[in-house]
Amino acid sequence: MMKKTTIVGTGIGGLTTALYLSAQGDRTITLLEKNSYPGGRMTFETHEDSRIDQGPTIVLLPALLLKLMEEAGIAKERIPLIPMEPMYRVHFPDGTVFRKFQDQDKQLEEFSSVFPEEQEGFLSFIKDMGPHFETGKERILGQTFVDKKKFFQFDIFKLLWGMKAYKSMRSFMSRYFLSEKLLDIYSLQSLYIGGNPSKAPSIYSFISLSEHLEGIWYVKGGYAHLIDIITEELEHRGVKIRTETEVEHILIEDGTVSGVRTREEEFQSDEVIFNGDFPLMDSLLPERLRLNKTYTPSSGCLLFYIGTDKIYTDQPVHQFFMTENFKTHMQDVFETRQIPDSPSIYVFHPSVVDDSLAPEGKGVLYVLVPVPADTTITYDEDSALVRYVMDLLEEKSFPDLRQHIEWWKIRTPKDAELSGLYQGGSFGIGPTLNQSGVFRPQFRPYPVENLYAVGASIHPGGGVPIVMQGAKLLADELLKDVTYN
Repeated sequence: MMKKTTIVGTGIGGLTTALYLSAQGDRTITLLEKNSYPGGRMTFETHEDSRIDQGPTIVLLPALLLKLMEEAGIAKERIPLIPMEPMYRVHFPDGTVFRKFQDQDKQLEEFSSVFPEEQEGFLSFIKDMGPHFETGKERILGQTFVDKKKFFQFDIFKLLWGMKAYKSMRSFMSRYFLSEKLLDIYSLQSLYIGGNPSKAPSIYSFISLSEHLEGIWYVKGGYAHLIDIITEELEHRGVKIRTETEVEHILIEDGTVSGVRTREEEFQSDEVIFNGDFPLMDSLLPERLRLNKTYTPSSGCLLFYIGTDKIYTDQPVHQFFMTENFKTHMQDVFETRQIPDSPSIYVFHPSVVDDSLAPEGKGVLYVLVPVPADTTITYDEDSALVRYVMDLLEEKSFPDLRQHIEWWKIRTPKDAELSGLYQGGSFGIGPTLNQSGVFRPQFRPYPVENLYAVGASIHPGGGVPIVMQGAKLLADELLKDVTYN
């Protein structure tokens, strides 16, 4: 008898789960999406004939991404990945510019030119972390901790001790680098998943390491093009994707999920998978089952989407502009929760390698400023913060940018909250020590049979390939028909 599976939400976690489950042919699968389009955060900001990724832009762990897609039935040849080398530039106020490379020889040349006294520290970082990286992928990313005993194993404790997991990323990196600039460069990666470099556990140093081991890549057409590829495959398999269909209640009968209810109708289901931002799942359940827990959100983002009448061909796809005191900026974001005066900035200019995003000769830019996950703060287009950002971009890399802007839009933490992100955080719940590994919500977070969750707030965590890995872990368990008591 065919099972009926309902997936609430069509983010990358829900879509990947559907890919894996539909490959078996023993289920009828329906995805319900409140928006008019699938993809969640992986969508495009558009203006006439131009588009740019609205959410994720940096493609990490390409081997994992391709492996997961192939296992789910999508050949890697269908995913047009382009390597970035150098991966990105990092600018400092005093004029120092440092480039990160995947190629170790090129990276050593860069160290020799900019930080010659720090070369040995870099080599030690690569040597020490390599074995931990493989163990971490297998033992932490590669399994779920619904059964918590799986976490409390000798090899995992050995890994955590070797990584000094009780230390922050920034503190851990001080084992290898003396320069404050390099500590910034090798700990800013926690912001990829919305974490504070001075608080996120050192285990997340794997992100910085992965850049050197596997590189940074770009999906031609934009990262959100991955959603087009997946939905096309799902439709070919007969999986139903219903947009503009918001789920209001998850239905429970005698401790077992029985379906979901929207404003217009009910969907009877043998299993329900929630792919919204996990802390919001409570509101769909009966009061008696709610966890009523408070989580630490990830950082918020002030995002600028810009269309220009030119392409800045001398610029890289990715670059970071650091502030005079990165730690102060992070304190503004995560502790005092105030608008930073002189923040660090990330800029994405994919038009340098992709002419499909805008009309001929025109370009698109994406500018991200880490800000507090505070939806009470308002951002004015004429504010001092916006002027600071534009002045810095014009001074450092994009001369006369204002004169070349044809259109632009701003997205704030309030916009993120309205779209369904917990407290306006942009990356799921934050990667804190007590929200990582076994302490992060797992795929069966409620004592309800056949009710599951997947997404950035669920173990193993945020980042597109990692969320996809979480979807595979869930699908593997469902396909084994394992029941946890």
